[in-house]
Amino acid sequence: MVTTDGTTALSVPSKEAMLAAWFLSGDERGNPDTALDHRRGDDRPWTTGNQVVALIHGREYFSRLLATVESLDAGDLLLFTDWRGDLDQRLDGAGSEVGEVLGRAAQRGVAVRGLVWRSHLELLSFSSKPNRMLAERLGQAGAQVALDQRVRAGGSHHQKLVIARRGGDPGGGVAFAGGIDLCYNRRDDAAHAGDPQSQPIAKPYGDAPPWHDLQVEVHGPAVGDLEYTFRERWDDPTSLENPNPLRRLFYRLRPVATVTEPLPDPQPDPPEVGSHNVQILRTYPRRRWGPYPFAQAGERSIARAYQKVLRRASRLIYLEDQYMWSSEVARLFADALRRSPRLHLIIVVPRHPTQGGALSLPPNLVGRQQALEVCRAAGGDRVAVYDVENHAGTPVYVHSKAVTVDDVWASVGSDNLNRRSWTHDSELAVATIDDELDLREPRDPGGLGDGARVYARDLRLQLWREHLDWDGPDDDLLDPETGFALFRDRAAALADWHAGGRVGDRPPGRVVPHAPQRLGRVQQAWANSLYHAIYDPDGRPRRMRTAGRW
Repeated sequence: MVTTDGTTALSVPSKEAMLAAWFLSGDERGNPDTALDHRRGDDRPWTTGNQVVALIHGREYFSRLLATVESLDAGDLLLFTDWRGDLDQRLDGAGSEVGEVLGRAAQRGVAVRGLVWRSHLELLSFSSKPNRMLAERLGQAGAQVALDQRVRAGGSHHQKLVIARRGGDPGGGVAFAGGIDLCYNRRDDAAHAGDPQSQPIAKPYGDAPPWHDLQVEVHGPAVGDLEYTFRERWDDPTSLENPNPLRRLFYRLRPVATVTEPLPDPQPDPPEVGSHNVQILRTYPRRRWGPYPFAQAGERSIARAYQKVLRRASRLIYLEDQYMWSSEVARLFADALRRSPRLHLIIVVPRHPTQGGALSLPPNLVGRQQALEVCRAAGGDRVAVYDVENHAGTPVYVHSKAVTVDDVWASVGSDNLNRRSWTHDSELAVATIDDELDLREPRDPGGLGDGARVYARDLRLQLWREHLDWDGPDDDLLDPETGFALFRDRAAALADWHAGGRVGDRPPGRVVPHAPQRLGRVQQAWANSLYHAIYDPDGRPRRMRTAGRW
């Protein structure tokens, strides 16, 4: 329906019906062992009245985190999970090192509790040493940080979560969740000059790899759901001892916590503060020995949420992902493209994997090659894949895990679009739908009566403005097809400038069409086996895996 001023009038369904169409029900989560969806005494497996703020880039997140931790005092509670933590990584200037900031909080009487992945060995380019050093240093300051290896063989705890609660103040709570670890390389900003405290990755990224990433800051009742997720893992009675005899001997010589002490009793959830509806999504694998008591057959609510949301996708899926390298995951996007002939898909990925080399590079490439072929076969020129560079032409490593669908549903988390993140490792995502309608045209891009929502649309536009060097009005970015074409044109112009020897002024924009190295048949054959066995394993029960269900 068109009004007299030329705008579109919406007939929006009831709030509960609309949210139920996008979010998972308790049954759809598929995990009867968790009380997450009914711990508030209602049947609504999401929270309302939240405020979610997207913090784009590590520098902005670290600044907010530093201010939050420094404001805590005796009797307050600070909980965190991490894949990797570096003691001396600065959140800002001198004196803001992660170990110093968290240690000072513990010495002030803040109850600091952490779950950090115990990690594979440094010899395999992993993080066992820095994670152990962080646990030791914080333990000396009065915190308790457990090194957690309660994972499947070859798996990891990949969640990145910080929760701060003020003692005796149920309204005083904030959580941070997303893709940003408390470690080197992450403190970059929109200029993408890299973190001053850098750790080298693949050579094309240089000595200070430019790094693109996201975290969200959450206020409101959803903080309680995130805290509950932490408490489930912390209270798991399964031993923290590493089953490997040599590793157990090592940790006898360098003791770390093997039993978690009880946490303070939980406070009530913070009150409603905003217009955002939030569903907390997770991945936990099925562990045959020592199953998680809160997910005995595993949990795959991240995968199931995508499965549900993609059935509603009509006009535009925008995603940024570190990997996007599972053909099985890609088939869900391909099905959506076939189902909706007006649907466009934009994918932003890193130009190169973190690891090069004759042995490690092919398994990193083969999965993405297969996944993108599946999407392109379904959507043709409605599928566009880009990577990012800074203004000096150095590629930017895209570590973000963010998705928006039809400017309605948005997710930011630790999860990548592969089987490992959807079935095998521990992951965490914050899915958000705003109550506030965005009244700019098109008001209802999906055409389902849901209406564009302010949070999802603003997140997409904020990311697009950076990638496109866009400083004009948003009008040309709002419509899915117009925005898709603008992305394509700016990327093509920049690619042509590079191909022409960089003559003249550099065109605006930081994205170029993604052109990964192609693998030959022999490389594909052996790389495919390694990819499935090691790089992208499947953590589902066998019957579910065989049936192709999540």
